[in-house]
Amino acid sequence: MATATNETDGSTSATDLSETLMKIAEQSQRIVSDFVAGQNMETNKNADPLNIGNAFMEMTARIMADPARLAEAQANLWNSYIELWQQTATRMIGQEAETVAEPDSDDHRFKDDAWSENPIFDYIKQSYLLTSRWMINTVRETDGLEDETARKVDFYTRQFMDAMSPTNFAITNPEVLRETAKTRGQNLVEGLSNLLNDLEEGKGRLRIKHVDDDAFELGENIAKSPGKVVFQNDLLQLIQFSPSTKKVRKTPLLIVPPWINKYYILDLREKNSFIKWAVDQGNTVFVVSWVNPDEKLAEKTFEDYMLEGPLTAIGAVCDAAGSNQVNIIGYCIGGTLTATTLAYMAEKGDDRVASATFFTTLVDFEEPGELGVFIDEEQLASLEERMTERGYLEGSEMATTFNMLRANDLIWSFVVNNYLMGKEPFPFDLLFWNADSTRMPAVMHSYYLRNMYQENALARPGGLELGGVKIDLTKIKVPVYILSTKEDHIAPWKSTYKATQLYSGRTKFVLASSGHIAGVINPPASNRYSYCTNIKKSATPEEWLDTAKEHAGSWWPDWDRWVRKHAGGEVKARDPGKGMMKAIEDAPGSYVMVRPGID
Repeated sequence: MATATNETDGSTSATDLSETLMKIAEQSQRIVSDFVAGQNMETNKNADPLNIGNAFMEMTARIMADPARLAEAQANLWNSYIELWQQTATRMIGQEAETVAEPDSDDHRFKDDAWSENPIFDYIKQSYLLTSRWMINTVRETDGLEDETARKVDFYTRQFMDAMSPTNFAITNPEVLRETAKTRGQNLVEGLSNLLNDLEEGKGRLRIKHVDDDAFELGENIAKSPGKVVFQNDLLQLIQFSPSTKKVRKTPLLIVPPWINKYYILDLREKNSFIKWAVDQGNTVFVVSWVNPDEKLAEKTFEDYMLEGPLTAIGAVCDAAGSNQVNIIGYCIGGTLTATTLAYMAEKGDDRVASATFFTTLVDFEEPGELGVFIDEEQLASLEERMTERGYLEGSEMATTFNMLRANDLIWSFVVNNYLMGKEPFPFDLLFWNADSTRMPAVMHSYYLRNMYQENALARPGGLELGGVKIDLTKIKVPVYILSTKEDHIAPWKSTYKATQLYSGRTKFVLASSGHIAGVINPPASNRYSYCTNIKKSATPEEWLDTAKEHAGSWWPDWDRWVRKHAGGEVKARDPGKGMMKAIEDAPGSYVMVRPGID
C-alpha cells in the first residue's frame, strides 16, 4: 500500500497518512471479523495440535526435580551477565574489551555494523546470545526425558529463542531505527500495511510473502525449457524436452521430482536449470509434473502413486523415445517413491531401468532429522482429522513446517524486511518456487507418514506390500548414484547414507556442500561449493567421510561422467511428440499452473 511523499524532505503528507491509516483501520476490522468467525468454527478442535504442551510440562517437571542443577545453571548465567556488564562498561569508557558472546559464523542476523560498533547494541546482542544459549543448553541437559520428548522441547525452545531475537523488534534493531528516522516512520506504516495484506491473503492466518509473485511467469522467465507434454493421467503429466544437440544418448533420462513441490526447481532459469544442462549434455530428458490434487483424489494411495507414477512414466518414456530402458532420477520424496518402484520392478523381473540416481533421498527413516519432531501419534491423528475433512493436506501447511526448519532465514528475515523495514520481498526465483507448494491426497499422505517416518517399514525387507508385491530394497541391483548434501535439514546426509547398505548393485555415494536445494541446484558455471567422493563403501557415514576426497565446484559433471556409462551409444535426436507418444500441449504443461490455495 504505497503512499505519497513530500518531494522536499521525503516525508508523508498529513492528508495521505490519514487516508492510509483509515484504509488500514478498515482492513484491520475486516480481518478481525474473519478471524473471530473462523475461531468460532474451530472451538471444538484440538487446542494443541502439535502436542507441545505435554512435552514442556514433562521437561519442566524433570528440571524442578533437580533444583541443585537448576541453581548451578542460573549461577552460571548470572556470572556470564556480570562478565558482560564489565566488558560493556570497559567499552563505554573507550577501552578495548574481549567479547563475551559471538554469533555463529552462519548467523546473519547481526551483520549490521552497529551490532559490533555501538556498545549499547553490542550489549543487547551479547545478552540475547548468552540467554539463548543458556536456555537451549539447560533444556538439552535435562535428564530422564524420552528421546522423542527431548527432541521436541529442544526444537521448540530454539524456535522460541529465534522469535525473541532483538533483530525482530523495531526498538532493538539498529537498521529499523535508522530507517524509521530516515522515513519519519513511513516504513512502519508500510510494514503494517504489508502485515495486514498477508493476514488477509491467509484469511486470518499469517501468510508471509516471500517473493514478488508478479516477477515470474511459468513458461516465460521461469520453467521455460522448451518441450511438450507427451502423456498424462490423473496424477501426472510427462514432459519431454526438446533436444539441443543433433545426436543424443540412446537411453533417455526420466526425472521423478517430489510431489510436495513443483518440478521446476530443476528448471528455474537458464543459468541454473539442471534440466537444460542435462539436455545440453546430450540426454533426452523427461520429467514428471505432478498434479496439484484436490478432494477428488482424496482416496489416491501410495500404491497408486507408484503404479500410476514412475512405473507408468517409465513405459511412456520408452514408447516416446523408442528405447528399451531409461536412466531414472528421483529427488527427495520422489526418490523414496523411485526406490519403492525399483524394488517392485526387481520382484517382477522388470529390467527397464538401466541406472538410478537419488538426490537427497531417505529410504531409511530411523533418524529423519528435525522433521521427526512433527510426527508423533497425537500430531498424526490431528493431521488425519483435518485431511479427512478436506480430502487433502493443504500445501501451505507443509510449507510452514519446512520454513520452521530454517526459521531465521525463511520466517524472521521476512518479518524484519516486510513488516519492520516496510519493504517488498525480492524477486528471487527459488523463493517463488518455494511458495508454489502442492496439496497431498489424504490417504496417500497418511500412509507415507505412518509407514515411512513412524514405522520405517520401507527399510525392512517385506515391510511394505504394494501391488501384491513385498517391497525389498535389497533386491535393487541396478547401478546407483546417491547425491546427498552436508547441511540438509530435510534429508540428513548420514541417514541417506544408509541406502548404501541396502541396495545390492554398484553404489556411488557423493556428498555435496550446502543444503537440500542449493547443494543440488549448483551449476558448474557458478563455481561454488564442493563435493566429496570415496571409492570405498564404508560401513558408516563417519568412516566414509574420513577417507573421502573433496573436489571444488559442482558435482554435476561427476554425475554426467557416471550416467554416460549407462546411456548406450548415440542416436539421432528425438523431437518431442514425433514418436509413439504424441504432443498434448507445450511445456511446462497445465498441471504445474495450478497454484496453491488457502483454506
